[in-house]
Amino acid sequence: MSKKILLVRHAKSDWGYAGLSDFNRPLNPRGLKDSSDMAQRIKMQNLIPDKIVSSPAVRALTTSRLMCENWGETIDSIVTESKIYEANVKDLLGIVNDFDDDDDYVALFGHNNAITDFVVYLTDEDLFNIPTCGMALIEFPFDNWELVSKQTGDMLMYDFPKNDA
Repeated sequence: MSKKILLVRHAKSDWGYAGLSDFNRPLNPRGLKDSSDMAQRIKMQNLIPDKIVSSPAVRALTTSRLMCENWGETIDSIVTESKIYEANVKDLLGIVNDFDDDDDYVALFGHNNAITDFVVYLTDEDLFNIPTCGMALIEFPFDNWELVSKQTGDMLMYDFPKNDA
């Protein structure tokens, strides 16, 4: 059985709160709309993940919660992973390599630059920047998450809110 991961960059956040820490920034109205719209695109393609792992930062967690709600999933099933916030490629790879092998399809909600860099690392795709609420679905020819490494994945889907395709 192959493994699949849906890497999702959090939706557009609101910079209008001067005293708020980066960690606590909420989504802006466009981010709220984009989260629901992108979740519907995933649902229409029958690509709803089995497990959801998210950064605990407000903007990433809100994005994952809105998508779960649109998929008809309970938000209680979201696993927060503090290492995703301020992660680099090595950190994200460690998280993915530690996924439970019983989970064949996992969504991971995080932040840039790490999300874009991680997609490029895993697939060698020519991507410069995954936009807010953008996502990439990657498949690996393995039964074990620990085998996921550099250029072992094939991108099955790449989408973002302003993509008209």
